[in-house]
Amino acid sequence: MAQQFSYVARDRQGNKKSGVIQAETKQSVRSILRERGLRALEVQEKKQTIWNTDIYIGNPVKLSDFVIFLRQFATLIKAGVTIVDSVRILIEQTESKVLRKTLAQVENDLREGNSLSASFQKHTKVFSALFTNMIHAGEVSGSLEETLEEMADYFEKQHKTKEKVKSALSYPIVVGLLATGVVIFLLISIVPTFVNMFDQFGGEVPAITQFVIATSDWMVQYWYILVLLLLAFIVSILLIRQNKETKIYLDSILLKLPIFGKLMRKSILARMSRTLSSLLKNSVPILEAMRLTEKVIENQVIAKVLRESRTTLERGRSLSDPMADHWAFPPLVTQMITVGEQTGSLDQMLGRIADFYESEVETATDQMKSLIEPLMIILLAGVVGFIVLSIMVPMFEMFQNVN
Repeated sequence: MAQQFSYVARDRQGNKKSGVIQAETKQSVRSILRERGLRALEVQEKKQTIWNTDIYIGNPVKLSDFVIFLRQFATLIKAGVTIVDSVRILIEQTESKVLRKTLAQVENDLREGNSLSASFQKHTKVFSALFTNMIHAGEVSGSLEETLEEMADYFEKQHKTKEKVKSALSYPIVVGLLATGVVIFLLISIVPTFVNMFDQFGGEVPAITQFVIATSDWMVQYWYILVLLLLAFIVSILLIRQNKETKIYLDSILLKLPIFGKLMRKSILARMSRTLSSLLKNSVPILEAMRLTEKVIENQVIAKVLRESRTTLERGRSLSDPMADHWAFPPLVTQMITVGEQTGSLDQMLGRIADFYESEVETATDQMKSLIEPLMIILLAGVVGFIVLSIMVPMFEMFQNVN
């Protein structure tokens, strides 16, 4: 069984090098180092403990780093460099610590005679099932270079679309949190200082001021209730998302949200179409391609329809039948898929659908940001202005009474 070994070595110029290699024995490590032109000085087995075990949530490699890796890999293969040597060069080139460590293990597997796809398949946290299947298809067809280029294009478009949606959604969230923070600060810290002054001067305060003072008193006394409610909300969302049945309802609500729901639906349809198109273009069987696409799609509503479409296809019916009966799929998608099935150009039609919705997402996010920015600023100014006005109105009345 392969283990991790740390090493210290010298290269031909006498420079010291250190790192980690996954191998069966210390002798295997020394052999690998010799092949790299290094002379081993020290090789130690690296014991796995809770302190040196890497723990990651989601994919530990940034999508931007992964795209650069694929571009460089394709360039090296195109230049006639062997796969093993290409991986060794990329270990030195990549800036991602996790990817560097993983590629070192991939290099060891390649030197032991494993195929590239089989070597990638051992590291599911970094290389998805979609990616390894595409690499396998490229190896079988002898078009690995083209597959790597296509995968780089695919992940680059995914990254661009994802960042556009995140940018459009993050702005109102950030401004909303800022507004909430400002309001809480005013109600807890500022308003109580004016309450004492109003009490000293006496007299009747306007209804708007009474409302703000009552809200301030409640928040000062029962602020912990808000904290508990927030924690309960976060925990509830996490629990809902862990259960597939309840996650479907949550994802359905998200897709039906005004403005934002339409944007998310376009983004998901673009990703679904692009993924399925890339798989079919690389000769992955359609049932396997749909299964892999279903795993890529995070929204359970769309994933459920894909499962139904796969079942329908297995029974000899059209892929687009379940999609045509579902509200999440516009007629444009189902009609183009039907045409693609009838003409034998399904991968091309799916590519056109992806191009269309990627363009739609880009346009929609730009329009949304230009509309949301002034609306959020007005909302923030309105909320803060309401609180300030509730303080200023009785103060003006007091000054008039004094004069």
